[in-house]
Amino acid sequence: MTAPAPTTLRARLDATPWASPLGTQEYFVNMGPQHPSTHGVLRLVLKLDGETVREVVPVLGYIHRGIEKICEHSNYRQLVHLTDRMDYLSALANNWAVTRVVEKAAGLETNGRIEAIRTLVTELQRIHSHQLWWGVFGMDLGAFTPFFYGFRDREILTDVFERTIGGRLTLNYIQPGGVMHDIHPEFVRDVKAFMAVFRPRLDEYEALLSENVIVQERLRGVGVLSAADAVALGATGPVLRASGVAHDLRKAEPYGLYGQVQFDVPIGSRGDCWDRYAVRMCEMRQSLRIVDQLIDHIPEGKHFLVKPAAKIKVQPGVWYSHLETARGVLGAMLVSTGGEAPYRVHLRTPNFNNLWTVTAMAPGGRVGDLVAILSSLDLVVPDIDR
Repeated sequence: MTAPAPTTLRARLDATPWASPLGTQEYFVNMGPQHPSTHGVLRLVLKLDGETVREVVPVLGYIHRGIEKICEHSNYRQLVHLTDRMDYLSALANNWAVTRVVEKAAGLETNGRIEAIRTLVTELQRIHSHQLWWGVFGMDLGAFTPFFYGFRDREILTDVFERTIGGRLTLNYIQPGGVMHDIHPEFVRDVKAFMAVFRPRLDEYEALLSENVIVQERLRGVGVLSAADAVALGATGPVLRASGVAHDLRKAEPYGLYGQVQFDVPIGSRGDCWDRYAVRMCEMRQSLRIVDQLIDHIPEGKHFLVKPAAKIKVQPGVWYSHLETARGVLGAMLVSTGGEAPYRVHLRTPNFNNLWTVTAMAPGGRVGDLVAILSSLDLVVPDIDR
């Protein structure tokens, strides 16, 4: 008879056999919980042998808010705004994911103007998100200047969003049947002005951080995630593509106007921290390319095809829809028994699966490597806890 599996966290860590050639004693260290002003409230239990990481166990739940349960007591309009509080750096993509499943379930139509606006603002927020990641990534590695550069340029886009949407962080804009407001009269001009400024500054980002020898030494060959492990752990987005898997829903299952524009899907070759860095840098250039193709060709028409006060009812059934956020695939499942509120809502968020890749990458590395690995994953923990 085999021995029963350890049931507690400590027992499971103790049961892991590790041979130390130096005969040192293994010990446990809590990394976190981190302050919310970092990547989120995340705790990692580290099993260490000196500075060598033997095992990492993520501990979640510090910022759980019961969003999926709240959705069961909200109508189909009200549940959309709850998605802003998950991955708040991809709020618009989150809005769109839930909106798409509601439109699919309720049979709501859109038009070319709505889809163009949705595609534009989502790609702009992809850049917006990656700018913050780049600044924080540099700071995590000990380079403080990128933080100021990233936020300096990001503020330009934040102002663009504020003029049309009214918010600067938790952006609630995409709704079933359209978008809440039409774009600001100066939206096109402002977006073009941002692109004119940001393109040369993206080259500055590369010169400042990408070409830094110390940064390259910290990233190359560190935190390697094979394609097989990435797929097995359910990783998506830049984390998956950096491991060489060219899967992007914007290409594989085009939605919005992605089927009408030309862009490339950047992929890595080794799946290390450097590849995850490089993929996101390339993605910002590709997002600029998408915006370039759409900004002068926004169709005329209404920005909302459902009356603001109209009640949305869904026939009994199960529906699912997904799309590509800045961090990967966000899937939304909706179960309806009829009426104005869903019976069940489940959200498959990208950060949850991406987090668990650290359990495959960190063992055997150093504590300093773990900092680089976590930063290369670009986690937003409220998206995990929900």
